[in-house]
Amino acid sequence: MNKNTTVYYDSPIGMIAITGSEEAVLSILFDEEKGQSIPPDGNTPGPVRDCYYQLDEYFKGNLKDFSFPYTMEGTPFQKSVWNGLTIIPYGQTWSYKDLAVHVGNEKAVRAVGTTNSKNQLSIVVPCHRVIGSNGKLTGYAGGVWRKEWLLNHEQKISHPLKKESICP
Repeated sequence: MNKNTTVYYDSPIGMIAITGSEEAVLSILFDEEKGQSIPPDGNTPGPVRDCYYQLDEYFKGNLKDFSFPYTMEGTPFQKSVWNGLTIIPYGQTWSYKDLAVHVGNEKAVRAVGTTNSKNQLSIVVPCHRVIGSNGKLTGYAGGVWRKEWLLNHEQKISHPLKKESICP
């Protein structure tokens, strides 16, 4: 039986609880209750430690793709939606309908939205990159303000201002 370990990363948008085992990260969730960061130590499983440090690099603007093992627990439909999220390019967005079409059921827009809300791997499985068809930010389990922050962060890193546009 694998023992799960949780560490806490103090991100610019709040505390994040990272839980996993020696095999994989199981969840990356915002934790409103946790008051202090608990970084990895010598007993922290590799995937959890790697997630912690990769999230740190992501928030610093130095990392766009994550490379630690993680596990998604859900139905085949849920897994297809979550896998679809992972192909949305960094700094870009899809609508819920785009994602529904991608998973082969364009009428499943509401089911896609519900599945997004059950994503246990925030940021790494980027459900924040899914917006309404009208371009508006809709729903995010971590709060719409976090979704907006994450999208702005990725846009800033993906499309930095050119020096010429800052200086005449």
